[in-house]
Amino acid sequence: KVERPLRVVDQWAYHSRLYAAASFVAHEKDLELVQLNSFGCGLDAITTDQVQEILNGHSKIYTALKIDEGNNLGAARIRVRSLKASILEREKNNFTLTKVDNRYKRIKFTKEMRKNHTILCPEMSPIHFQFLEEAFRLSGYNLVVLPSIDYKAIDEGLKYVNNDACYPAIIVIGQLIEALKSGQYDINNTSVMISQTGGGCRATNYIGLLRKALRDAGFEHVPVISVNPSGIEKNPGFKYSFGLLHRSMMALAYGDLLMCVLYRIRPYEKFKGSANELYEKWVKICKASLKKARRNEFRENILNIVKEFDELEITNEVKPKVGLVGEILVKFHPTANNNVVDIVEAEGAEAVMPSLTDFLLYCLLYSEFKHEYLGGSRLSKIISNIVIDIIELYMKTYKEALANSNRFYPQKSIQEIAQGASQIISLGHQTGEGWFLTGEMIELIESGVKNIICMQPFACLPNHVTGKGMMKELKRVYPGTNIVAIDYDPGASEVNQLNRIKLMITTAFENIKEFKESKAKAYLDDSYKQFDHA
Repeated sequence: KVERPLRVVDQWAYHSRLYAAASFVAHEKDLELVQLNSFGCGLDAITTDQVQEILNGHSKIYTALKIDEGNNLGAARIRVRSLKASILEREKNNFTLTKVDNRYKRIKFTKEMRKNHTILCPEMSPIHFQFLEEAFRLSGYNLVVLPSIDYKAIDEGLKYVNNDACYPAIIVIGQLIEALKSGQYDINNTSVMISQTGGGCRATNYIGLLRKALRDAGFEHVPVISVNPSGIEKNPGFKYSFGLLHRSMMALAYGDLLMCVLYRIRPYEKFKGSANELYEKWVKICKASLKKARRNEFRENILNIVKEFDELEITNEVKPKVGLVGEILVKFHPTANNNVVDIVEAEGAEAVMPSLTDFLLYCLLYSEFKHEYLGGSRLSKIISNIVIDIIELYMKTYKEALANSNRFYPQKSIQEIAQGASQIISLGHQTGEGWFLTGEMIELIESGVKNIICMQPFACLPNHVTGKGMMKELKRVYPGTNIVAIDYDPGASEVNQLNRIKLMITTAFENIKEFKESKAKAYLDDSYKQFDHA
C-alpha cells in the first residue's frame, strides 16, 4: 500500500502502479527495483524522484536505467552489477532495513502568514504580471513578481530540478530558489506561489518538483501556495475573493491590450522610443485604476489606449508579420525564448502575440468536450461556460475597440478558435496547449499572419504533436504558410535558434517581394488588355 499523500500529484494511472510497486518492494527484504525510463520522457522526470523517495524511505537501493535507441548496454550492465554488489555487501554486513521519515511535510499558508509574509511569484509574462502583481497587492497579498531577465535562475534550476523535467519547470523553480538564496527576503516570513494546471500536463506537478527543490536547498519550511482552478490544494490564508478576481481580470485585459497595441505599433514608429513612452504612460494609469477597479474607468482606459496608439505617428513601411505561438511560458517569458520579440523586431519584422487570457478560456472549454464525449458532468459544463462568459465580458470592450480601430487586428472568440482548430485536429487534445496551439496558428494565418514561430520546450511531447506535428497539414490547407518550430531548453544553441528565425524572416521578406512583383505584373497585364481593347 502506498503511503499517501505523496510529494507529487499522482496524476497518471501507470505511475500509480509504479508507486505501488515501489511501496511493495520497499517492504520486501528479498526484492529490489530497477526502473527503466526513456530518454526524453518528461513524465519519468516526475516518477524517478518519487520512486527513489519511496525506496529510500525504507533504506532500499534505487537503480534507474535510461534507455534510448542505442544498443550499447555497457552502462546498464555496470549499474546492474553495482546493484548486485551492494546487495551482497549488505548481506555480508547483516544490514537491516529501517524506515526513514523522508516524506515531505506540507506547510500551509495561514491567515496569520497573510499579514506579514512576502509571497514570491515566478515571472511568466512581464507585460501581464506587472498588473497582476498590483492586483494581488491591492487585494491584501504582499506579492513580489521576480525579475523577467534572469539567466542565473536557469543555473539554479538545473541544480535542484531533475534535468529531464521541462524547461519552464527549471526556469520558474530556479527563479524562486535564487530569490530565497539572495538574502533580500526574510526566509521565516516568505512564501512562494506557483500555478497548477490540473490536467494531464506535467505542469500540474511543478509544485512537487518545487517542494523537492526547496527541501534540497534548505528551505523546506517555506510555505508553497498553489494557484489552480480545480481546488487541488487549498490554503487557509489564500482565497479567491471577488475583489482579487475582479482586479485580476482587469489586469489580464490591460496586459493583453497593451501587448497587442505595443507590438503592432513599435516596429513602425516614426520617432524611436515613442511607442514605449506611450506604453509606459498607460502602464502607470492602468495600475492606478486597479485600486478602485471601476468598470467605467476600465472601459474609458481601454478606449483611450486604442485611440492614442491608433493616432501615434508611424511610417508607411511594409514589414512581414511574424506570429509567436507555443508553450505558454516559453512564448511569453523573455529569458525562456531568448528575447524572441526583440529578435523579430531587430530583423525588420512585426511580432504578433496572441492573447494570454485565451489560454484560460481554452482550459475552461474542455468541460464541454468532456461532457459530450467523456462522461463529464453537465453541471461542470454549465459552470465553465458561465465563467467563460464572465471573462469574455472583460475582454469584450478591448476586442470591440480593436475591431473598430484603423490599425489593429480583430480578435476571435475562444469558440471561433476551437472551430478553426477542429478542422485540423480533434478537440480531445487537451494536454499542454493541446488543440489551442493549432487553433492559434490557424487564427494567425486567417488574419493574414502567415509567418509563424512555434516555440516549445525540448521533450514537451503534447506540444510537439499539436505544434510541430500540425505544420505539414497547415501548409497543405493554407498554401504559402511559413512556419518554423524552435526548441528551447538550457542546452539549446542560441545561435542555431537565431539562424533558423533569421532564415524564416528572410523567406517572409522574399514572399513580400514576390507578392509585390506579381501584383505589379497583374496591374500591367490589365493595363495592356484595356489598351488592346481600346
